[in-house]
Amino acid sequence: MEDHELLRRFSREQSQDAFTELVNRRLNLVYSAALRQVRSPQLAEEVSQTVFTNLARHAAKIAPDTVLTAWLYQVTRHAAVDVIRREASRQAREQIAFQMSELQDPSADWSHIEPLLDEAMDSLDATDRTALLLRYFDNKSLRGVGEALGVSEDAAQKRVTRAVERLREHFSKHKINAGTAAIVGLLSANAIQAAPAGLALSVATTAVTGLTALSTTTAITKTIALTMTATQKLTVTAFIAAGAIGIAIYEGFQVNDLRGQIEVLHRQQQDQAALNNQVQELQAQHDRAKKQVAALLAENAARRPVTNETFQLRGEVSQLRREKKELGSTSGLSKVTANPEARKMMREQQKMGMSAIYQGFALDVKLTEPQTQKLNDLLADHIMDNVENVTIGLREKMGPNQLTQMFGAQEADLNAKIRELVGDEAFEKYQDYSMNLVSTISAKQFQSMMTGDKVAKEEKAKQMLQILKEESQAVLAGAGLPADYQLVPMLNFRNIASESEGEKGLALLDSLYTRATPRLETVLTKEDQAKFQEFRAKALENTRAAFVMNRTLMAPIGN
Repeated sequence: MEDHELLRRFSREQSQDAFTELVNRRLNLVYSAALRQVRSPQLAEEVSQTVFTNLARHAAKIAPDTVLTAWLYQVTRHAAVDVIRREASRQAREQIAFQMSELQDPSADWSHIEPLLDEAMDSLDATDRTALLLRYFDNKSLRGVGEALGVSEDAAQKRVTRAVERLREHFSKHKINAGTAAIVGLLSANAIQAAPAGLALSVATTAVTGLTALSTTTAITKTIALTMTATQKLTVTAFIAAGAIGIAIYEGFQVNDLRGQIEVLHRQQQDQAALNNQVQELQAQHDRAKKQVAALLAENAARRPVTNETFQLRGEVSQLRREKKELGSTSGLSKVTANPEARKMMREQQKMGMSAIYQGFALDVKLTEPQTQKLNDLLADHIMDNVENVTIGLREKMGPNQLTQMFGAQEADLNAKIRELVGDEAFEKYQDYSMNLVSTISAKQFQSMMTGDKVAKEEKAKQMLQILKEESQAVLAGAGLPADYQLVPMLNFRNIASESEGEKGLALLDSLYTRATPRLETVLTKEDQAKFQEFRAKALENTRAAFVMNRTLMAPIGN
C-alpha cells in the first residue's frame, strides 16, 4: 500500500494500523535527519515525535501529489531547528555547541560531513532536494525518482547530479574537500540510521493519541463507534461527511480508500456469517422441535389425547419459524439501525452530506436557516427510507419497472414536501440543480486536478460544467430516459437494488465522459486531458466497488 493510501486511510478512519505502518516506513529517515542536527539521541526522539504528531494533525490536508519523503524531511528540519534554538537557551547549549565544534576537521569522512549535511540540503531548491532524498534516502532507482517527480529518467539523473554537485560546493566552503563520488558513497552508506527499538510504536501511539485529544468530536461508546465505522461507508453521503462533496465520483472514494472499503466489507461479511450461523442454529432447533413433535404425535395417537406439552412444543416451533423468516428477510444494516442511537448517528451523517451537496442551491434561492435545515432533514430521511427499499428490491429481485414504481413513489413524496417548503419557483430551481448534480460534482472535483493558477482553473471548470450539462442531456435522450433521471450513480437507488440497473448507471456515466472528452480538448491542456481520463477510470472503478459493498450491507441475510 502506497504512503498516500495509508495516509488517506488514517485520515478517514483514524486507523492506528495505517499510521503505525507509515511510521515504520519513514521513522529512520526522520530520526536520522533529526540526529544529525540536534546531535542527541534523546532530542532526536523528541523531534521524531513532533514530526509524526504534525503528520497526524495535518494528514487530511496533505495534497495527493505531495512527495511524503520531502514533506517529512522539511518538517524534520524545522522541528530540529526549533529544538536547537530552545536548547540554546538552556544548559544543553554548551553541550551541543561543543559537539558541533569538534566537527571542523577538513577531512572528507562521514563524521565531518554529517553535521553540515542538513544545512547543505536546506540550501538546495525544493526540486533538487526532493530528487536527492528519493535517490539516496529512499533508495529509489532513477526511474523511480523520475516517476515520483513526473519527469524522464534522464531528467531525474541530471537533477540528482546537480544536487550532489551543490552539496560538494557547500562542503568546500567549509573546507571539507570531498568529490561527488565520495559524497554519494557516504550518503548511501550513512544517510539513514536505524531508530531505537520500540520508538516506532511509541511515536505512532502517542501521535494518534495526541490527535485524538485535540479532536472536538464527542467520544461515543466503543460499540456504537465500531458500528458507525461500518455504516458510514454504506450509502450515498457517509464519505461526504468526511470532507468530500461528491458521490462516488473519483474523489469521494479517494478519501474513502478502496482497500479500506474491502477490509470493512470483509468485516461485514464476517458479521453476516455469524448471523447466518444464527439462522442455521434456528433451523437446527426447528428440526429438533419438529422431530419431537412428530414423536409425541405418534405416541399420543397410539396412547392418549394430545397433551399440553405437545401444544407447547408446537407453539415453540411456530415461534422459531417466525424468527427465521424475520431474520432471513432483514439486512445486516437493519440490525445496526435497529439501535435508535446508531440510526440517529447514521441519519446525521446523511444530513451533513446532503447539506454539503445542496448548499449551492440553498444559497442560490436564498433559503432561510430554518428552511435549509428542513430541506436537509427531508433529504436525509429520504436516504434512510430508501435504504429499506433497497433491501426489499434485493429480496424480491425486482425488475426495472417495479424498482421505478417503488423508488418513484418515494421521489414523488420527497418532491411534494420540498415544493411545499420552498415554493413553486424555488422548486423548479431545485429540480434543475438536482438534474445537473453529476456535472456540478464532476467539474468541481476535477478542478482541483487541473493545471494553472486559481483563476485559470475556475475558468476551465466553468466551461467544463457547461459541456457536461449539455452532454448529460444528450446521453439521457439517447437512452430514452427522462431529463430528470439521476446520473449520479450512488444517488440513484435503483443502481444499488439491482445489478443490471447498476451496470446501466455505470454505462450512462461512462457515456457522459466519453461524449464530453473531444469537446473538453478545446478547454483542457494536454496534461489536464490525461488527468481527466484517469479521473474517468477511477470514477467507474470506485462506483462499481461502492455498489458491491452497499449491496452486501443491504442484502437480506437470508440471501
